[in-house]
Amino acid sequence: MAFTGKATYSAGATLPELAEDVSDLIGIISPYETPLLDALGDPMREATSTHHEWLEDELLPNKDAINDSTFTDPDADTEFGVDNGSRFRAGDQIQVEGSEELMLVTGINGNTLTVIRGYAGTAAENLADNQVVNILGNAALEGADKPGVRFTNRKRCGNYTQIFTATVEVSGTDIAASQLGLADEMDYQKQERLRELIRDLENTVINGGRPVSDPEGSGTVRRSIKGVIQHLLTNILHDGDIGHPSDGNLDEACVNFMLRKIWESSNGNVDLIVVNGFQKRKINSFISSSRSYGPNDTTYTEMISVYESDFGVCRIITSRWMPQDAVLFLDSSRVGVLPLMGRSFYFKPLASSGDYECGELIGEYTLDMRNEAAHGLIRDLTTS
Repeated sequence: MAFTGKATYSAGATLPELAEDVSDLIGIISPYETPLLDALGDPMREATSTHHEWLEDELLPNKDAINDSTFTDPDADTEFGVDNGSRFRAGDQIQVEGSEELMLVTGINGNTLTVIRGYAGTAAENLADNQVVNILGNAALEGADKPGVRFTNRKRCGNYTQIFTATVEVSGTDIAASQLGLADEMDYQKQERLRELIRDLENTVINGGRPVSDPEGSGTVRRSIKGVIQHLLTNILHDGDIGHPSDGNLDEACVNFMLRKIWESSNGNVDLIVVNGFQKRKINSFISSSRSYGPNDTTYTEMISVYESDFGVCRIITSRWMPQDAVLFLDSSRVGVLPLMGRSFYFKPLASSGDYECGELIGEYTLDMRNEAAHGLIRDLTTS
């Protein structure tokens, strides 16, 4: 090539002697991580209907509460009301939580118990409304007839599937033209839309809800997933509840209270704590007061990835899609995100009516959320 005397900075990218300086990599800054789905992993099975169901059962309860405010004399109060008299039988040893006194149930009339106070040489103590009553066990009489049959009913629980879709359309010119940073525009658009759909799936699994009426869906009613948060009823702490931090700032006492509450009400094994970025920093601060460094340490570390307590070892999962004021406690063995059979995310080519290629990404999924009492939720935490 003949010498022109031009400097490269004055030549310009449009001149034929210089190639464009464009990287072959395309940078994407939009968040699309799905840490909860990654932690749960792929399911072992598929849903076989748009209404996915499972069975749940529980043992007969061995706790109740006093429902009586007429106590006067510990020795004389041999009858008192409870919330659920059907949970008791004659011969039950019972003990009020926090008390050393034992009592023996001798009769049940509706929700009223007749008991022997100060049983087994213990001293009678004052009783109060709403105290928790523990049923220790039943002492049967030798040679007695069989007791009445008691049993629990299995429950059918379920969730509906939700269809996630996105359209891909690329002109014939775009397909034919050489593109920077990619070999095939259609494949690139598929990848981008798929990232969005998987991101939306995690967001829906955490926060989604289903219609109050016609949840099965129709031509006018959209079928949607009931998410994790909407499933939880038993172990929830709101502002003002016992165990919730009075100032709203997440602390270790609150985390341990929830883990103990779940442990007391179920045999669930909580192994995932799911938080957003703000509450993750609060959990990291649990170690601030006890952190120490040697004179040669050059790395400052303040991060908790695993929280180990008396009630289990939990991985800390940071998800952008968690509400800022909330913390989830999950037993991952009881949670699954299942595709409808043959409907995990796939690309369906569609007929083109012009100079373009098009298709649709489709996936249909549901949330399998078993035994909601094995999980927990803290709400109304401070976010600033």
